[in-house]
Amino acid sequence: MDESGWLSNSKIRRREVVYENPFQQVHKVRVDVGTVGKDIYVTDYGHRVGAVVEGPEGILLTRQYRHLIDRISWEIPGGKVDQGEGLEDAARRECLEETGILCHELKQFLMFHPGLDTLYNPTHLFHTWAFEGKPAPEWVHGDEVCGHEWVPLEKCISMISSQTIVDSLSVIALLSYNAFVRQK
Repeated sequence: MDESGWLSNSKIRRREVVYENPFQQVHKVRVDVGTVGKDIYVTDYGHRVGAVVEGPEGILLTRQYRHLIDRISWEIPGGKVDQGEGLEDAARRECLEETGILCHELKQFLMFHPGLDTLYNPTHLFHTWAFEGKPAPEWVHGDEVCGHEWVPLEKCISMISSQTIVDSLSVIALLSYNAFVRQK
């Protein structure tokens, strides 16, 4: 069955919020295709952004403790887009909040969905070479970021290979930045 045939034979019911907190909603959606029906639960985190900031010493990475892996994670600055906030503004704010670096001339270079089955979290990646400030301890959020460092891109790539950088936002951002932006 082709795509239009599948869609015409499908009934997608209204979304029902079954759980929510300040960071996410979980929707239940009933989908009936012919005689087969199933409930799908979608976790909606909303849009998120990440910023690849490259300076003379390399890429700006943050260090954050992550409970799920029970260790410090090396990551690019990034996070959730607030209600009514533009994507570029969100990337600028996240970088400033996490590092003290104010980004200028942010350019979007990639948009992706981390999953298409049960996760709604469109992710927008930006890069810049134009910024002011320098990472300083007074900018570190004790509840979120425990440090930052400039790391040469080649070392970032090897940190991905050695599983030192493991979060999908940073892995996709750094590999894509290397392939699509830096190689030009």
